[in-house]
Amino acid sequence: MSRSAVSPKNPTPAPFAALLDRDHSILAFNERVLNWAEREDVPLLERLRYLCIVSSNLDEFFEVRAEPHLIANQASDSKGLYTVGTFDRLAAALHALVERQYTLYNEKLLPAIEKQNIKIISHGERNAAQRAWVRQYFNREVKPLLIPVGLDPSHPFPQVANKSLNFIVRLGGKDAFGRSNEIAIVKVPRVLPRMIRMPAKDSGNKDLLVSLSSVIRAHLTDLFPGRSVEQFSQFRVTRHSDLAVDEDDVKNLRTALRQGLVHRHYGQAVRLEVSAGCSDYLADMLLDQFELPQKSLYRVPGPVNLVRLTQAIDLVNRPDLCFAPYRGSYPRQIKPGQSIFEQLKAGDILIHQPFESFDGVLAFLREAVHDENVLAIKQTIYRTGPESELMDLLREGVRRGKEVTVVVELKARFDEEANINWAEMLESIGAQVLYGVVGLKTHAKMMLITRREGRTLKRYGHLSTGNYNPRTARLYTDISQLTADSALTLDMEHVFVHLASQSRLAPLKKLWMAPFQLQRNLIAKIDALGKAAATGVACRIIAKMNALTDEALIYSLMRAGKQGVQIDLIVRGACMLPARVAGHTDNIRVRSVIGRFLEHSRVFYFCEGEREDMYLSSADWMNRNMVRRVEIAWPVTDPVQRLRILDECLRLYMQDQVDAWELGPDGTYERCKPASRGKAKGAQATLMTRYGRNIQGK
Repeated sequence: MSRSAVSPKNPTPAPFAALLDRDHSILAFNERVLNWAEREDVPLLERLRYLCIVSSNLDEFFEVRAEPHLIANQASDSKGLYTVGTFDRLAAALHALVERQYTLYNEKLLPAIEKQNIKIISHGERNAAQRAWVRQYFNREVKPLLIPVGLDPSHPFPQVANKSLNFIVRLGGKDAFGRSNEIAIVKVPRVLPRMIRMPAKDSGNKDLLVSLSSVIRAHLTDLFPGRSVEQFSQFRVTRHSDLAVDEDDVKNLRTALRQGLVHRHYGQAVRLEVSAGCSDYLADMLLDQFELPQKSLYRVPGPVNLVRLTQAIDLVNRPDLCFAPYRGSYPRQIKPGQSIFEQLKAGDILIHQPFESFDGVLAFLREAVHDENVLAIKQTIYRTGPESELMDLLREGVRRGKEVTVVVELKARFDEEANINWAEMLESIGAQVLYGVVGLKTHAKMMLITRREGRTLKRYGHLSTGNYNPRTARLYTDISQLTADSALTLDMEHVFVHLASQSRLAPLKKLWMAPFQLQRNLIAKIDALGKAAATGVACRIIAKMNALTDEALIYSLMRAGKQGVQIDLIVRGACMLPARVAGHTDNIRVRSVIGRFLEHSRVFYFCEGEREDMYLSSADWMNRNMVRRVEIAWPVTDPVQRLRILDECLRLYMQDQVDAWELGPDGTYERCKPASRGKAKGAQATLMTRYGRNIQGK
């Protein structure tokens, strides 16, 4: 049975059980994702895609979580998050996970793919005609873009960008001036595709692919005429990439961030990847250059960047080796051809993405943009992507004379550039663009429409657990709620005014907002259930989120569990709460569901006797979400809709015996076993069948 481990870090003071280590918990999540690449019931090219996802996740882990001070200096905990001991344990876990990846890639996936007449063909396997084609490709497309740099006092080691492909070469013989400078660096431009499809005339009946690294490797000597290549290796350095801008000390945050983006690619090095056969001489030279310890060196038996293998999936037209196309149904609560504004007067509308499509949200905004009675549109933007119909609609709204106000979060990690571009575009055409509150990220997902109806102004709102990104809305599970609730939309108005003016927030009747009352109200709700359970009242908490790392919330859950509250937590990723520890967390169960879609909805359910409360939220239970972000949670008051969410987002996931993992008292996750083979169905598969319009060709 597959298992993924979580190691405890610092002990937690009595009377609580020791918390689990956050970094090891993140790695355990990636082990669960990697399990999808190992599963033989998953289509072959999708298994390769999951392997790439793990590599992408690890890239971000190093870019964000790695501690530059410690990695560079092997410092103690006075320097950052890690002691030398905890860094060594973390490095060992990372190396083990990377080794597992490449073993799977070389021993399982590549042979299985080759049996399907798909092959990434190496130089040694190419026949004469294939080698001739590769040489032509190299001379035509690659060589003109390469400038090898020989190192000497006037040619120092060149700047190497974050996650870029490079070669280090040790040369024999003399250079053009009779010197024996032996080291050269070849930087590979990002514009070159990492995978190339070989023409049909040279590939027979197979899909033959050639990696760019093998093309360059086969022709390195062409770059150094008159000299011999004695040693070489591809290499890739990962750099710390979390932008740090002192918001209190800048006059224009947008300008400061744009300047920071230029330097992001050249931050402190935190990881070095080289070919498995790289000589110690070259590896040590690179480690010295990047000021990294040996434990930050990763020798890999394959491409130094597995993420780029997604290009191979796109290059072969093999739908039989991929998931069947899935297209979510149009939201069932929305009646096509009728005004959504009129429908909302009869009650709120819920959309469960991606099982129901994001088209319903776009239809709501589209109607607002084209309705002459709509006067104002206010919206938050965290991640929307470089191309977005939603942003085009906002632009059209400005053109049609609407008052458009957009709160753009410029510091959305790795989406800063796209958000800056959208902000500048909207500002240039007359939209009111705001950047939230200094020191806080605006992570709340809200859209507020103000419409004239007779002599009154009526508000309509959209709240969501996920981003306004039409692309990821097809890949992430989220809940959208459209509402005309006057109290809820007035609260939304207060939040927008607060973000714009930074004046004192008006009292909120329904919304809970971070950093003000969200954490406090959650703890109060949990504590109240604990006190009720202590008197004999049956109490229950079910909470679904992406991560659980906020210690104050963890301790409140532990207290409530000890008092008798039955607690079920569905936590996709990092979880620091140890479940089912005797005498401490006996009443707390933690499971993680990893499926075809990325679990992203946040749902909090509280039951005290006959009373039920449910909240949807943009926030995970992490300290940053509670105290360093603008987040919202809002109640689901309609009992029918509450029952629907309880069924689709909570009960189905608690009953999942296919894609679920249980956290055990020893801190490891164990994959659930179906009660009966062949009949079990995962939560996502159940919802796809329930809502899908185009699954398995139907």
